[in-house]
Amino acid sequence: MNIDDGEMAAGVTLRPLGAGDAQALALAYAANREHLAPWEPVRPDSFFTPDGQRERIEGLLEQRAEGSAVPWVFEEADGRIVGTITLTGISRGPFCSAYLGYWVAADREGRGLASAAVARVCGLARDTVGLHRIEASTLVENTGSQRVLAKCGFELIGTAPEYLHINGRWRDSRLFQRILHDGDPAL
Repeated sequence: MNIDDGEMAAGVTLRPLGAGDAQALALAYAANREHLAPWEPVRPDSFFTPDGQRERIEGLLEQRAEGSAVPWVFEEADGRIVGTITLTGISRGPFCSAYLGYWVAADREGRGLASAAVARVCGLARDTVGLHRIEASTLVENTGSQRVLAKCGFELIGTAPEYLHINGRWRDSRLFQRILHDGDPAL
């Protein structure tokens, strides 16, 4: 799958996650550990290390090779990773859908980076990956992500009680979807 690089906003490039990103990604997660904690599962300390990220990246790259995930990073010109965005659970056939997840570094929030990335990934999901639909979820109180999704054409489709185990407990989530096209599914 050819997913090209491209500048999104304010000197930040969206590019495919690579095998050599473990050190930079570990630094990014460590720097944003407290910022991300309310929105993510409890992570073991090893997650924030280069070895932990290397293992995680290997798994994501295997999923990419199998066609079930497409992971990207947001990278500044100096090589600093300031976020990620990933399509996971890619399903073909009559469903032709995927789940979207993303995060942006605390010091890069509020600058349109998440909106630019979500918009670009929606275009790539439609034109390159061949998806019909993308689903995303946010915790009920995550109004910032809900605004990003609405701005990018996602519609609220419901609330799921105790949907994800986040920050140490089962949490309710709002579910969103964006229909990318109404053509026949790719075989």
